Amino acid sequence: MKTFRVLVAVGVLALVGRASGQTLTNLYSFTGHEDGDVPLAGLIQGSDGNFYGTTIFGGYVTGGAVPSGYGTVFRISPNGSMARIYAFSGAYATPSDGDDPNAPVIQGRDGNFYGTTLYGGTGPSDADDGCGIVFRVSPAGVETNLYSFPYYVNGGFPTAGLVQGYDGNFYGTTSSGGAYAYSGGSFGTVFRISPSGVLTTLYSFSNSPSDGAVPSQLGLVQGSDSNLYGTTQGVSWWTGNATGTVFRISPSGVFTNLYSFLGQSNGYFPNGGLVQGTDGNFYGTTGYGGTNGGYGTMFRISPTGTFTSVHSFSQSDGEGPSALVLGSDGNFYGITGAGGAYSNGTVFRISASGSLTVLQSVVSAPAFNGLMQGSDGNFYGTTQQGGTYSNGSVFRFAIPLNPPANQISAVQSAGSNAVLTVPSVAGETYQLQFSPSMNPTNWSNVAGVCVSNSIGAALTVTNFGGATGAQGFYRFAITP
Repeated sequence: MKTFRVLVAVGVLALVGRASGQTLTNLYSFTGHEDGDVPLAGLIQGSDGNFYGTTIFGGYVTGGAVPSGYGTVFRISPNGSMARIYAFSGAYATPSDGDDPNAPVIQGRDGNFYGTTLYGGTGPSDADDGCGIVFRVSPAGVETNLYSFPYYVNGGFPTAGLVQGYDGNFYGTTSSGGAYAYSGGSFGTVFRISPSGVLTTLYSFSNSPSDGAVPSQLGLVQGSDSNLYGTTQGVSWWTGNATGTVFRISPSGVFTNLYSFLGQSNGYFPNGGLVQGTDGNFYGTTGYGGTNGGYGTMFRISPTGTFTSVHSFSQSDGEGPSALVLGSDGNFYGITGAGGAYSNGTVFRISASGSLTVLQSVVSAPAFNGLMQGSDGNFYGTTQQGGTYSNGSVFRFAIPLNPPANQISAVQSAGSNAVLTVPSVAGETYQLQFSPSMNPTNWSNVAGVCVSNSIGAALTVTNFGGATGAQGFYRFAITP
């Protein structure tokens, strides 16, 4: 018996596909006007197969009745067909709107997209332009301001996006504010917000060595144990102790500092988020430190806090690695902001044990924003600069995978149901299996979802109600 695994949460496209050659392709160049300007965040792939992202500027609406140019949410097809689906109008609009979406959007289980903006809303700020919002926008472009941050107590200026928890609520962080803002501190928060906009502050960072300050821009990830995991960029720049932390917080707000970075040898300033590997551990990067000149590290940390420095980057590897993405071949992929053959950064692949391969050294310096793997197996991302008009771009990076990725997709469809597709072979039997974690002893057959003696070609099966259950992993058990 053999298995094909779909290592994704219910309702999210599987990170799979097949690449035929190592090529970097510019799919779209932003003009800086109606389509947007400066995409500061990466992409996500929607259930329709298109990619969605944000720009922090642009989006001017010709002849519009409200102000515009405060950033956009956009859709782009895998072949580069672009459409702006929403243009933000800022704090001075009526009603008030968001301004400067720094983070990627996510697609909720209801099919809508959710995200944050750094500014905007009705909350006060020194610049009178708001402290940021949480928003919802439909695929057709209907936007709702779910919550305006007030800065004090509930935080302000969210630089990170959201994650939808197993309970259906959304979780995120703010970079400033919180309970300590009244006493002159401004260290950030972790919050929970319902799909209808009811916000609860779960934790306020105190800038102490026990918890750190300023959550990282890549936000939170929910582990297979239902807890949320993240990093802080440092205790405080102004105290001279900016080493950073890794933390765990439960959906009810029970906070644990798992690890405080010690400085040079183990790295410091974890400016990216975390990704959970197939072994159940979490992997991340630091922007500085390590044993090869201080160019950054890759680390592994268990859910209980056992820390291992996996790789120290050298100048030839690239300097300042960004967040990692787990590829369908089991390796991690990422980018660096500098270093490499041309000193402008690299695209790299690294195994869980720390074996690194530089896939491409960047000739120019367009400021890559990270990678995500599409359902075709290729990697996609954005650049802050570059492109035809120097306002940023969307790119595709294709590289052969070893082993090649299986073309398996998992999408949320028909409301509460999970629909999965696998390329089948005539005569084989396909049994869908589910596991709440990657422990190989936890796989169980999904009752009633088995196809015997397939006739070949694409095989689609449905796990009825599977999109509303606990987040977990799917695979097909295939016989003979």
